[in-house]
This record gives sequence, C-alpha cells and structure tokens, in this order.
Amino acid sequence: MKLGIVFALISAGLFGASTPLAKLLLGAVDPWMMAGLLYLGAGAGLAAVHLSRAALRLPAVEAPLRQTDLPWLALVILAGGVLGPLLLMFGLARTDGASASLLLNLEGVATMAIAWIAFRENVDRRLLLGALAILAGAALLSWQGRATLDLGTVLIAGACLCWGIDNNLTRKLSSADPVQIAMLKGLIAGTINLVIALGHGAAFPSAGAVAAAAVVGFFGYGVSLALFVLALRHLGTARTGAYFSLAPFVGAVRRPEGDRGILARRHLHLGLALCRL
Repeated sequence: MKLGIVFALISAGLFGASTPLAKLLLGAVDPWMMAGLLYLGAGAGLAAVHLSRAALRLPAVEAPLRQTDLPWLALVILAGGVLGPLLLMFGLARTDGASASLLLNLEGVATMAIAWIAFRENVDRRLLLGALAILAGAALLSWQGRATLDLGTVLIAGACLCWGIDNNLTRKLSSADPVQIAMLKGLIAGTINLVIALGHGAAFPSAGAVAAAAVVGFFGYGVSLALFVLALRHLGTARTGAYFSLAPFVGAVRRPEGDRGILARRHLHLGLALCRL
C-alpha cells in the first residue's frame, strides 16, 4: 500500500506542475492545438520508452492489453484524452493559472463520487468528509461575488468530471501494462485533437512551443498516467483519487488574496488531511 501512495503522490505532482506550464504556453498556442500537443508528447515519449524496452530485449513484467480491454480503452481516450484536456485548455484560457490549479481538486471529488455511486466501491466517512471539504474550498475559490459561475470555472469543472469518469474506467485496465495504456491514450487522443485543431484553422506553433508542450505532456500526462495506473492497483479508485487531489497544490504557485482565499485553502487542506488518514 505504501508503494501505491508513492506512485499516487508522484503522479499528482507531475500533473499538478503541468497546469501552470500549459497556461504559460496558451498565449502562443491555440487551446485545441495545445490539448493535442500535450497528449502527443505523452504518447511519443512513452512510445520511445516502449521501443527501448523491446530493443534492449528486457523481459516483459507487465501483461499487454487484451482485446476485451479495447472498449474500455476507447472510453478512457474519449473522456480523459479528448474531452477532459480540451475543456481544461479552454477553461485555462479564461482563468488565471493558480485558481485553475486549485479548482482541479474537483477531479478527486468526481473520482470518489463516481467510484462510490456507479462502481459501488467502498468509500468511508473520512473520504466523504474530505471530499465535501475539498468541494467547499473549490466553490469559495471559484465564487467571484456573483450569483453565477464564470465560464472558465464551468469548463474546468467539466474537465474534472471527464477525468473522474476516466479514472474509474482506467481501473478496469489497471492490470495491464501502464506504459502501453498511457502510450496508446496519448497517441490516439493527441492525434484526434491535433486533427480537429488543424481542421478549425488553428495555426501550427513554433518549434520551440511544440517542444515545450511535448516535454510538459510527457511528464505531466504520460509518466503521470502510468504511475496513476500503478497506484490504482494498490489503493483502488477512490483512495487514489484522494491522494491525487494534492496535484492542484503543486500548480497553485501563488496564494489567493483576502479572507475568501485563506478560508478556501483551509477547506482544501482539511479535505486532503481527512482523505489521507
């Protein structure tokens, strides 16, 4: 179990760091194009790892994907590889990076809720209380003194819902090779998003921007996903989602100002503490 916690925390750290970095690149890259480049970077990097293992003739330690896994993989790619990053990129374009990073706590809440309601996974009282505290903190961060939420917040919440679905469906594949899962997800989802972006007239960015997005995607989406799959084996979906809720704090590079920001952070820290017990 301790090994699963380590996998989940490293996965969270890598993904959390990718959010503000992607935000920096959005000034020069179309959101749809960015979603494609991030996942293509993840897929291409892991493909290199996969081919290196074969070239060195290293013994296989993981079971390959089976034909019966393909429908689950297709749903994972659609929810987590196409819709999730697309909604996040458009949400980031309308929200500052720190607040967006903290709003990604909703992914952990969505993961736990779906695991409990749809897949009947055991979720104890501490996890539920933690999820409610996280949700309260995210709501405080997103409220700007208006009765309605801004579009950027709604889009990021939609991305978190997609990834919550993705995380639960990925549990069905967790016995297979995590590198192969993340590689296929990256290559297929990245290609789909890139084709759509070009079809909508998005300009192809500079070589420097492409390289930067590829590196962010490899670590923040590819390596992170492979480690997340390994964590699922040891911890289950709900508890892995709880540990993964640390990701937004890595991406929140500055503190929100004022009493509302301080109170929101207290809610988020309380929620994470309860989930980690």
